[in-house]
Amino acid sequence: MLYSDVVNAQRDFYQSGQTKDIHFTLSQLTKLIQVLKANEARLYEAINADFGKSIFETYTTELGLIYHEIKLIKHHLKKWRSPKRVPTDLANWPGKSYIIPEPLGNVLVIGAWNYPYQLSFLPALTALAAGNTVILKPSEIAGHTSKVMTQIINQNFSKGYFHVVEGGVPETNSLLSHRFDKIFFTGSTRVGQLIYEAAAKHLTPVTLELGGKSPTFVLKDAPLKITAKRIVWAKFLNAGQTCVAPDYILVEKSIEKDFLKELATEIDRQFSFKENLPPNYVRIINQNNFNRLIQLVNHEKVYHGGQIISHLKVIKPTILHKVSFEDAVMKEEIFGPVLPVISFTDLDNILTQVKKLSKPLACYIYGKNKKRVDKIINNLSFGGGMVNDSVLYLTNPNLPFGGVGFSGVGAYHGKAGFDTFTHYKSVLKKPFWFEPPFKYPPYKAWKLKILKWIFE
Repeated sequence: MLYSDVVNAQRDFYQSGQTKDIHFTLSQLTKLIQVLKANEARLYEAINADFGKSIFETYTTELGLIYHEIKLIKHHLKKWRSPKRVPTDLANWPGKSYIIPEPLGNVLVIGAWNYPYQLSFLPALTALAAGNTVILKPSEIAGHTSKVMTQIINQNFSKGYFHVVEGGVPETNSLLSHRFDKIFFTGSTRVGQLIYEAAAKHLTPVTLELGGKSPTFVLKDAPLKITAKRIVWAKFLNAGQTCVAPDYILVEKSIEKDFLKELATEIDRQFSFKENLPPNYVRIINQNNFNRLIQLVNHEKVYHGGQIISHLKVIKPTILHKVSFEDAVMKEEIFGPVLPVISFTDLDNILTQVKKLSKPLACYIYGKNKKRVDKIINNLSFGGGMVNDSVLYLTNPNLPFGGVGFSGVGAYHGKAGFDTFTHYKSVLKKPFWFEPPFKYPPYKAWKLKILKWIFE
């Protein structure tokens, strides 16, 4: 079978027990930082070739988050890996109970193209921190970044410990034909379903980081200038190719006109299109996605933007208004620089309509009225979100990041990531000097009375 050599090498290496040595793990995490920093220039060059992405945005949305996560893990790893003493019930007195974390084993991480470094390395390094071995399969769609990741990892780490495999669908299918102890996938819901199906054949647990149509509520008491500023940044970051980007806006009708004006003003302020692409704006990753997005731009409903620069694969930041839930742009996750705006007058009614859609990865709410904000939070199911800002909740490693329903299975970041790649083994230790007589036959009424006293 294809890739049997690397899969078997990782099984053998894991069985050696070396990955369970915390000193080994810490040294490898330190080495990973050193390797990434030594190759930062190559990493910047590769992602610019794929997206036209600047050094500033690459650091803030990719490498900076990776460095921060490693720093957090190294600080807490000893505590996270330590056995935890828990109370023992009366029935097992005088025993002692423990929860012992242990790595799952051999892990396959399948990364995504939109943030190719962050969405590949973050789950991979977390799996390594938990004591696993990792095969990383980056997305082939971002070809330059996939190539540089393969080179810098495979030249610096043992194949049996951490190895990158390049390729497309055939290579991914070949990897999935092997049995792993954990599969972590970031990508579309459609492909996530295929990953889940392949994993089920081996009863392999999976974490799926998917997406969906993430709503943003703008309530009538929201300050419009700062609200527009934050939404425009979050939506058009990475040209909208962000899984937690605001997918569409739900704005109260009474402020819609003023809010649309603020959005347009803020777009013009943040993105200066002259002869060249602005340094804070990227192109669409490939022609297929570019063509798909063009079809979602109904020019009769364009409020602002809508210009297309075909030879650069660029769609300027676009606002659509007078949109309904029946429009094509509301039938799929946009994943691009197109922002539909729907107005509403009744909060209960709009919540009912949103609940008919699949559960989103994120939800954002802008407003000051705590009762109304809490009503939205408590009525909608979503992976995570923010009040009065967007996207940035994923930078807090103390908040588990993941979806629900069609937007994902499981979570990671910080301790939640360590837990994702860890099995918590329950162990109860008992001495020989005491043995309760009531658990053995013959069964008497007085023994049953004692058991009832213990359990009830």
